[in-house]
Amino acid sequence: MSRDEASAAAVSTNVPNGSGAAAVLAAGIGALALAVIAIAADRIAWMKSAMVFYKPTGPLSGVTTSAIFLWLVVWAVLESRWRKKEVAMRRIGIVAFALLALGLLLTFPPVADLF
Repeated sequence: MSRDEASAAAVSTNVPNGSGAAAVLAAGIGALALAVIAIAADRIAWMKSAMVFYKPTGPLSGVTTSAIFLWLVVWAVLESRWRKKEVAMRRIGIVAFALLALGLLLTFPPVADLF
């Protein structure tokens, strides 16, 4: 078997990584969405009242539920588009980590209070 044939055989046996990439990127988007929705519900009166899904927890119930819903929708859309594809996992991982870090940073009061 020649070198070209061996590399062609190796390429043909690769498993598509689109499903994993969809999950990773959706997690980053969901983390950022949680922070953005929380800041918006804290600053906008009508949104604060709209986010009360369960009175004992107040707006937090709607904020978390909305962020989880958005995360699941994004994951489903990306999964349907990338299921059988080979995507740039390194780039997606970097973007997802950046979104996660930004979302985490925005949940701390000194940073969130800037908005």
